[in-house]
Amino acid sequence: MLVTVTLNPAIDRTITADRLAFEDRGYILSRGESAGGRGLNASQVLHSYGASTLAIMPSGGASGGRFEQLISGFGFPCEVIQVSQNMRANLIITDQRGLTVKLNEPGPALTAEELERIESAVRGRIWGASWLLLCGSLPPGAPANYYQRLIRIGRESGAKVLLDTDGEALGHGLADKPTAVTPNLQEASRLLNKALITRTHLKSAAQRILSMGAESLVLSLGSRGAIGARGDTIFEVTPPRVQAVCPIGAGDALNAAFVWAMSQDMGFVDAVKWGVAAGTASAKLPGLQFASMEQTREVFEQVEVR
Repeated sequence: MLVTVTLNPAIDRTITADRLAFEDRGYILSRGESAGGRGLNASQVLHSYGASTLAIMPSGGASGGRFEQLISGFGFPCEVIQVSQNMRANLIITDQRGLTVKLNEPGPALTAEELERIESAVRGRIWGASWLLLCGSLPPGAPANYYQRLIRIGRESGAKVLLDTDGEALGHGLADKPTAVTPNLQEASRLLNKALITRTHLKSAAQRILSMGAESLVLSLGSRGAIGARGDTIFEVTPPRVQAVCPIGAGDALNAAFVWAMSQDMGFVDAVKWGVAAGTASAKLPGLQFASMEQTREVFEQVEVR
């Protein structure tokens, strides 16, 4: 079982336009609505790969009813913790050239009692799981060290822990030594308060993040692939050139494919390759879609490691 936790899920409203241009009109080609959140997205990919997964998340208010209706068709178990406030809604606008704008609401403020119930749900479900994926931003009201509590629960149960978050939550979480962290370039730059531009910058950043407590690192570089680091080993994983249509969710696909590969006892390098392949293959698809195993494998064969 691979358990994901999404503390700040959303209803994602996606609009595809013919083009996005400053001070000029574009025309809407399609629109859609889906349940979103980094952990929930990762569970969708894991499920499509044939893995057993459980997604844990809060839901509340009138919009929570719509959110729960959307997740009911996913085909894998979801544990929903009821909260008092409405779910947030995010707006994703993308055009046919791959230009994308994403506007996120901050999400509902959770009370201490609601956060405790989420923690209890994780504690009750984690035993026997091989991985715990903690994904996304903390909701308003959650203390910056909240992920630390969940990392400890995962570790005590014997599960490996992946942490994918930003800001203070990432800095605090590293202190409890997660098995893997997967920041993107912007998140790593904010963590280290430093622009990361050259390969020397990236290598130094990887070493610093490992020294902060992570056992391993997958530093996502978007269309450029990723930097993988564990122990004294640092390597660059480069995908083939593709026409990116919608990069939103590519990082979630990376997380899922990386954990799936690790759970299949593949080596760390191959697991990072699978992650990069999944993110690249998903970015080729319109809207918020995730590549299938077959589509990911096709890209995997073209991924290079240096």
